[in-house]
Amino acid sequence: MEKFNVLCLLSILSLFVLASAISDHLQLPEVKFPKIQAEKLIRELNLLPKDGINVVDDECSIKAPKKIVEKKFKFPNLAAPDVSVEDLGHHAGYYKIEHSHAARMFYLFFESRNSPKDPVVIWLTGGPGCSSELAVFYENGPFTISKNLSLVWNEYGWDKVSNLLYVDQPIGTGFSYSSDRRDIRHNEEGVSNDLYDFLQAFFTEHPQFAENDFYITGESYAGHYIPAFAARVHQGNKAKEGIHINLKGFAIGNGLTDPEIQYKAYTDYALDMGIISKTDYDRINKVLPACELAIKLCGTDGTVSCMASYLVCNTIFSRIMSLAGDTNYYDIRKKCEGNLCYDFSNMEQFLNKKSVREALGVGELEFVSCSPTVYQAMLMDWMRNLEVGIPVLLEDGVKLLVYAGEYDLICNWLGNSRWVHAMEWSGKQSFVGSAEAPFLVDGAEAGVLKTYGPLSFLKVHDAGHMVPMDQPKAALEMLQRWTTGKLSESIDKPESLVAEM
Repeated sequence: MEKFNVLCLLSILSLFVLASAISDHLQLPEVKFPKIQAEKLIRELNLLPKDGINVVDDECSIKAPKKIVEKKFKFPNLAAPDVSVEDLGHHAGYYKIEHSHAARMFYLFFESRNSPKDPVVIWLTGGPGCSSELAVFYENGPFTISKNLSLVWNEYGWDKVSNLLYVDQPIGTGFSYSSDRRDIRHNEEGVSNDLYDFLQAFFTEHPQFAENDFYITGESYAGHYIPAFAARVHQGNKAKEGIHINLKGFAIGNGLTDPEIQYKAYTDYALDMGIISKTDYDRINKVLPACELAIKLCGTDGTVSCMASYLVCNTIFSRIMSLAGDTNYYDIRKKCEGNLCYDFSNMEQFLNKKSVREALGVGELEFVSCSPTVYQAMLMDWMRNLEVGIPVLLEDGVKLLVYAGEYDLICNWLGNSRWVHAMEWSGKQSFVGSAEAPFLVDGAEAGVLKTYGPLSFLKVHDAGHMVPMDQPKAALEMLQRWTTGKLSESIDKPESLVAEM
């Protein structure tokens, strides 16, 4: 073991030397270190959280709840003055995470506008360290937020076909918090165990939904969270640990799941989309061997080698972006104005209003939209391959949908398609050999679908990183068809889902 550790250390040192030499030769820009990268990501969403993480020294000082607390609520400024709190069926609350030291996980739960028998769908936003409220107000929640901070009903909210659950995770994100720094998570084991404990508490509080079909969804870094969480739920069901969760499937939108395959796709995608030239392509690809070696070392050794793989491999992305200029890497059709690629600042302002905090029952706790501390804490997890746990789920009949907007660079459709096609499972050959079919919405092609058995891959047209924001109607149709087993029906029905509802 000692000899192995020495060899790993020598390999890592050699890797840094190799990467430095390549970077100098290619005149690559310096890769941004984790804290700087996290802060840049947050600024480009026009978010400026007051605190880096919600870990409090004295729980009493924030006047937040100390036990399981849930309340039905109605947001101030909601454009539905005559709708009662009971009729809305909107819940907010904290659950104490059973196997944590002092963690309280915040969530929002929106009962289906259609039927209580609709599936329960949980949404996880990535980052790592960004609150799921980003999706509530800008993607697939029941409403959208306007410039004057009023809320308007979202015609394509996913609560039209599901009982919709958003969780602020990992601990310290959004309104979730702890008074013990040991609750900061560093890997998928910690994250998935917390989420599993959360679900047990949720279904204990809401037993009427426990037998509903259950689906896990999310995007971006949730490409790590989602497979780990699905595996944890599946494991808990098999071991009969607690309340049985009727897991039917999991969906990853523009996610990071298998870094070794996806980082190799960056230059191919950038070349195909005209972001870089063939000369740039050849030069940047000289970093790939060092990146691949670094990822392999991370997978076997962890710790220092995972930091090395993050730094080495991100030189590829950094070089592409230095050539792309002010292109928005979440949607290459758009330019970033100054440092800002999007403006999500209304969400922060709204959720930090005293009246909103009172409605949600979060006491005086400040909202942390995106946490650079959580981002850094998860760094050792970044380059790990989460695809490895998926085949077992597929073999047991749990469905997987991987979807990606075609204009996203950072978690592009090409890299996602490649890892899905490369995955080893009993249906691999049949999936690879299956024909692509148009995904039709109102008679028009909204994407291209490939499916076999429990596995589906959907490339979504005219969308970037956040598909439900860019193509809300197509995203709602996708969810409804997938959860009802009708995703592969390529012929659109005369009446659209939205019209029917």
